[in-house]
Amino acid sequence: MSQCDNSLPQEINLSNRLTHSMESLGTPQQIQMTIRPLQDEIAQLREERELERQEVAALRLKIDSLERDRDTLSDNQLIQLRLIHELKERVKRSPGKTELSRAEKIERYLVSRLDHKASYETLKGFLEIDDVKLNLAIAALMREHPGKYARQKDKVDGRKKWLTLIPKIV
Repeated sequence: MSQCDNSLPQEINLSNRLTHSMESLGTPQQIQMTIRPLQDEIAQLREERELERQEVAALRLKIDSLERDRDTLSDNQLIQLRLIHELKERVKRSPGKTELSRAEKIERYLVSRLDHKASYETLKGFLEIDDVKLNLAIAALMREHPGKYARQKDKVDGRKKWLTLIPKIV
């Protein structure tokens, strides 16, 4: 047999199979009824995909916002560190005229007292200054006269501080 003769039965067999497959699908209405749930599911999946895209976009905006906040906080921390460093440098520098004048007043006040000590609150009232200025004046006093003065905490109320002139032992 020739090749053409062999191919004819195969084509007939293929045609019969296709016809049978088409008949098993049913009428166009049956096909439409079979396709409709699939189309509905595809539409639902598309809606879900769009919602997820919107959610991803919102999350990206949130991340951008958080990154900006982090950068701002980081910049603020650097500024704070610089300020702290500057304050530390200021404390290390030699005291000014005002601080030395206050230190001398504190020294004269402690010498004039019988017990040679005064609470920080008393010194603040005497000099009419705040905590920071008092601490700077005491630091200047102690720097000018090392070992001559002592800072002490109250034995009863640990929050209260005292400055004491240490008496010379002869």
